Amino acid sequence: MTEDDRPDAGPNPKGPSWRPSGEPARAAEAPAPATARATRSRRRRDDADDDGKQTPWWIEIPIIVVIALLISVGVQTFVGRVYLIPSESMQPTLHGCEGCTGDRIWVDKVSYRFSDPEPGDVLVFNGPPSWDDAFVNQRSENPVVNSLQTLGSWIGVVAPDENALVKRVIATGGQTVQCREGDAGIMVDGKLVDESFTLAPPQNPVDPLVGSEACGGPYFGPVTIPDDHLWMMGDNRTNSLDSRYHLGDEHQGSVPVDNVVGKVQAIILPFSRIGGVDDPDIQAN
Repeated sequence: MTEDDRPDAGPNPKGPSWRPSGEPARAAEAPAPATARATRSRRRRDDADDDGKQTPWWIEIPIIVVIALLISVGVQTFVGRVYLIPSESMQPTLHGCEGCTGDRIWVDKVSYRFSDPEPGDVLVFNGPPSWDDAFVNQRSENPVVNSLQTLGSWIGVVAPDENALVKRVIATGGQTVQCREGDAGIMVDGKLVDESFTLAPPQNPVDPLVGSEACGGPYFGPVTIPDDHLWMMGDNRTNSLDSRYHLGDEHQGSVPVDNVVGKVQAIILPFSRIGGVDDPDIQAN
């Protein structure tokens, strides 16, 4: 029987989609190649559109600046801050003078949350009211310039707008400090303190009628430090307006511990001066 002689089976009674059991699906059931290509192309266009939806630079930059400022404020408030040394009162430990480039110091605000200031520590503190006589606020009255100065103070380029001072702790609450005629130096509870870190020879002469080089200026004391207060002095004894010059105030020249901003840990600029700031146990003798 030839192929032409085969009987016509007629229409498939089970429909055009029927196939014998076990027979694999025909390729015709997959999407047509042209349709698949069109789908992939459309997906690529969608992905490209998503990639192209970037934040405009004029929005992105202010957002970055605001985030950076918020981080900076958080660090400056809770962790530490950079301060500029503007004067010579802490020579030779910290360098500074009017019209020159002073040291930039890193002040740690965390240490004294877990411990109290100790004799020998170098601190930044806010001066009590009686210490404000020589303070001159250098901030501009122009709000724009003032804002820029505030930003500059956060990185140590501009001095802060409060009477922030830096001195060394000599005595703490309950101790008695003095330097009287005949004393070989500063005495705390009747014992000489270590003063090897002070500027020598003295920068300024001392009138022998009212003081001595051993005292670094006028005689004073004895003064018993109130509880939770500190007796502060500059390392440049003859050029430092410190606790000795405020004996008549309500704190007898001492500084409340609550006024302490933080501990000076290091000099961070200039590069030639980078290093830690010593805090010797000055009452070890």
